Amino acid sequence: MEAMGEGAIALIQGARLVTRSNDTNFPFRQDSDFHYLTGFDHPHATALLRTDGGPAYTLFVEARDPEMETWNGFRPGVERALADYEADEAHPNTELLDKLPELLRDAKQIHHTLGRDRALDERMLDTLEEMRLRSRRGQNPASQFVDPRAVLHEMRLCKEPGEVAIMERAAAITHEAHREAARLAHGGHNEYELEAVLDYTFRRRGAAGPAYASIVGGGANATILHYVQNDQPLVDGELLLIDAACELEGYASDVTRTYPIGGSFEGVRRDIYEAVLAAQKASLETAKPGTTLEEIHKASVRVLCEAMVELKLLEGPASARMQDEGFRRYYMHGTSHWLGLDVHDVGLYTVDGKARSLEPGMAFTIEPGLYIPADDEQAPEGLRGIGVRIEDDVVLTEEGHLNLTAAIPKEAADVEAWVREGTPS
Repeated sequence: MEAMGEGAIALIQGARLVTRSNDTNFPFRQDSDFHYLTGFDHPHATALLRTDGGPAYTLFVEARDPEMETWNGFRPGVERALADYEADEAHPNTELLDKLPELLRDAKQIHHTLGRDRALDERMLDTLEEMRLRSRRGQNPASQFVDPRAVLHEMRLCKEPGEVAIMERAAAITHEAHREAARLAHGGHNEYELEAVLDYTFRRRGAAGPAYASIVGGGANATILHYVQNDQPLVDGELLLIDAACELEGYASDVTRTYPIGGSFEGVRRDIYEAVLAAQKASLETAKPGTTLEEIHKASVRVLCEAMVELKLLEGPASARMQDEGFRRYYMHGTSHWLGLDVHDVGLYTVDGKARSLEPGMAFTIEPGLYIPADDEQAPEGLRGIGVRIEDDVVLTEEGHLNLTAAIPKEAADVEAWVREGTPS
């Protein structure tokens, strides 16, 4: 509201139920911006913020309905919106369109995301047009529309201590889930068994579930960046890439580890693993206030290019492959993305055309990788079908950074010990 300035209103819409098939819905997940502002975790709600002299904070929510609640569960309704969510006013959501002319009457600026609700958009535009036609009677419509996401997403980018505390708890749950999955990284198990133990651990520890579709890719499946079929058997001696983490109180964890199926990194697989680990360590050393995600990325690329030349995946010198981006054949994604209420969280990556300088409170991943497709005839035959990624979650501090997921092993010997805790089938 401070960012909005005087004489403004903001309409922020929550998420709606989405049909999965026929008359069933996907599990409800609140819109992240709406959750950030209100904490209200029920569908079909709208928040109204005002600096034009009206009530500062109003919620429009589904009214109590005993019959519908019998089928679909509790609704807070108007009463609990006031009592539990500290709204100054609350109304049934069915009244929003009718009340809109009154709400817009004194606003000089409207913060609203167009395109999400056609009925609301049309009612708002019709109301403003009517006000223009009546301007001789003193009804002057708002002169400016502003997308509230510009302000909200910058606010969300820097995490407060309470947010970091939730993310630390999410990381601890993800730690336990990876440990349970690593114990099953033996031939005779299937990828979906490990996915199941990940999901089970997330829910058992109180998380909402996975923060994104879990990736459990053995062998050549690890070279597919967003592999989610998770339906193939594991083979001893190959590598297993698990990119899986939980969502807790709306906040995402995001972790990748690569495990040796059977418990031992062998031959070139160890070489590739150690190269990716060295790249990640180089980027972690760079993560501090004042640097940029671009510099963090370059630190990984430098190490990986040297390794690719040494492994004969690329022709040297490594500096030339950095310059012409030849490395992108085997490392095609960035090293970092913002992390928070969304696993790929919001916030600008560039400011005035330049990579933004990192500040304390910013949370992001560091996740270098190498992926050599099984059918890549340009790669040495012994390297084909190998994929490795190592990913941690960090939050910048005044002194440097806090690695939220540092407790999840990634040194080769420690990873092997985790896998060997399990019993082969």
